[in-house]
Amino acid sequence: MRSELFSAENLEKESAQPGLRLQNHKLLKAELNGEFMARVGSMVAYQGQVNFEALGSGGIGKFLKQKLTGEGVPLMRVSGRGDVFLAENAADIHLIDLEHGDGLSINGANVLAFDSTLNYDIKLVKGVGMASNAGLFNCVFTGAGRIAVTTKGTPVVLTVDQPTYVDPQAAICWSASLQTGYHRAEQMGLGTLLGRSTGERFTMSFAGQGFVVVQPSEEPPGGLAGAAQGQQQSGGLLGNLLGD
Repeated sequence: MRSELFSAENLEKESAQPGLRLQNHKLLKAELNGEFMARVGSMVAYQGQVNFEALGSGGIGKFLKQKLTGEGVPLMRVSGRGDVFLAENAADIHLIDLEHGDGLSINGANVLAFDSTLNYDIKLVKGVGMASNAGLFNCVFTGAGRIAVTTKGTPVVLTVDQPTYVDPQAAICWSASLQTGYHRAEQMGLGTLLGRSTGERFTMSFAGQGFVVVQPSEEPPGGLAGAAQGQQQSGGLLGNLLGD
């Protein structure tokens, strides 16, 4: 049988070391010898002896926070030995390696998988009010390990060394050390141009030293820690939980 489909670039990529790596820019391959965490529903194929355990029903700690913040796509623990392939609606996949002392704040909708050595929690995005269309809560990752994130299209990485403003629905992740806030469009001169609305109701602001990853797409919040409906219903209880 002959076809360009069977060309070398489409064949499974092998590596001697276990871990998360790119099969291509839309497929993540996990060469598994232990465990890692992944988004429920992201597995598209696997080989070997692999177990999948849903983690959305604990009722305490992070999992309680996920539920109260409108969490719609819980995590699963993937363990065993073999090869696991993951994807998310043909989105582009990018790998980020964190070292001790690093902190990454990321929209939960863009988390695909991560090493179980990483610590994560759901935190309030400080300075971003309820009126914003952006997710009020983000996943914050610390520790040492690799995380796979998704973007819709090729992103731009902005170095924050001056005041930086981003559409909240296009902001994927940023250095957790940055100071965040938000501005109404009218404050930025974007509310109306020649009497017409620009469609930009709010803009997130970033200050400090670090980076912001921005995708060329604006989508409603959602995912691991971002569904707006749950955020707006939980009020003070969420504030107490997520302020821990």
